[in-house]
Amino acid sequence: MITRISAEFETPELAETAIHRVRESVPVHSASMTYNKASDEAMKLRNGTVWTLLPTAVTSYNYYTASMESPASDDVIPEYDRRRNTTAYILCDEEHIDTVKSVLNALGGLSIRERLSH
Repeated sequence: MITRISAEFETPELAETAIHRVRESVPVHSASMTYNKASDEAMKLRNGTVWTLLPTAVTSYNYYTASMESPASDDVIPEYDRRRNTTAYILCDEEHIDTVKSVLNALGGLSIRERLSH
């Protein structure tokens, strides 16, 4: 019987390391991961600058009257976008479940779950 095992990790890098280690330890049918892609943009914004454009008066010929810049801080970026939580999925045979779960746990996997696949 083929079983799907999932585990949550704090970053995509930790999940990639765990998947690589599982593939070295046991034969798997497939291994993949999903994560919040918006977190990549949030990481770029965290190192950047936030620009604020002040609106122009209707009668002026300028498009804006002034601009202000400030360093981007965590309060500018929504918390959901900052999260880099990653879920790793491993499809393996039933006899390798314990080995896969122990490797995922040893490498920082949280909420490890298994489900039978057909």
